[in-house]
Amino acid sequence: MTPHSHASGTHRRDFLTAVAAMAMGGFAHAQSSYPTQPVKIVVPFGPGGLADISTRLAGQKLAERLGQQVVVDNRAGAGGVAAASVVSSAPHDGHTLILFSNGTSIAKTLLKLPYDPQTDFVPVSSLAYFDLNILVGKNSRFTDLKSALAEGARRPLNLGTINPGSTQHLSAELFRSVSGIQATMVPFKTSGEVQLALQRGDIDLGFESYAALRAGIDSGDLRALATTGPTRTPWLPQVPTTREAGLPDYEVTGWNALYAPKGTPQQVIDVLAQGLRDVIAVPEMRKRMQDLGIEPRTSTPAEMAAVFERDRRKWAQVIQQANIKDTAR
Repeated sequence: MTPHSHASGTHRRDFLTAVAAMAMGGFAHAQSSYPTQPVKIVVPFGPGGLADISTRLAGQKLAERLGQQVVVDNRAGAGGVAAASVVSSAPHDGHTLILFSNGTSIAKTLLKLPYDPQTDFVPVSSLAYFDLNILVGKNSRFTDLKSALAEGARRPLNLGTINPGSTQHLSAELFRSVSGIQATMVPFKTSGEVQLALQRGDIDLGFESYAALRAGIDSGDLRALATTGPTRTPWLPQVPTTREAGLPDYEVTGWNALYAPKGTPQQVIDVLAQGLRDVIAVPEMRKRMQDLGIEPRTSTPAEMAAVFERDRRKWAQVIQQANIKDTAR
């Protein structure tokens, strides 16, 4: 190789390196251009519930990744209408997001929504998966699920959950349908109100996650008769699943996921999705969520869209078979 050719090769490599550096610099600049202000995540449930807890946990760490504050805005209401309205009316630039849940996929069939969660919004990533607990107050006469089912065959039971359209509410509806018991649905705005009603004896059974009512369960003020997932949970290993407890055809799992309004730039979606993957991968974060009864799990936007559609179909069938009506009206 001649000195000239060597110099040419060196210059070419230097040029390509410079171009690559410029490209990476431009990419980094594009990445750093979002967010330019605090990011708001609108949660369609009251404070203290699983959705609120998991969002706040992830939001704290996500704020560190994004370099901007992440604010949780609770807007409770059936079907997430109030929350969706806030997000839809804000600029579609990634600074106002919404938390969807398994209840959102239910609400699309159950409620006459003024928005379509699958076409008016786009998924970013799942955050967490969870099961529910069938709960009683510490002074309840029910010692296990079979005794509750036996009582439900004799008289109507009062079943308490958070707002209509939520996973918890439809889980109770499904419970009534599958078990064949007599039951009256009693809706509450927050998980804390469900606990108080159980402790007072105003309701017979409550349907809620461990994360939402952890303090009451751990203290013994509430007792879990069964968990609704396919297997026992590491946070309540002594509690049988509904299958084990005498209701083999009943199973419910739920999820929470971050969504953005349609029209949000793909680059912003990518930044948020990567930020969530980074956050959920942190061992400390995973342990904190698992300790609360939440299984941390992220997804691609396409994977989340598929989960939403799968559950929409599942719950639409449940609603039709059980002849469940729009209870929000």
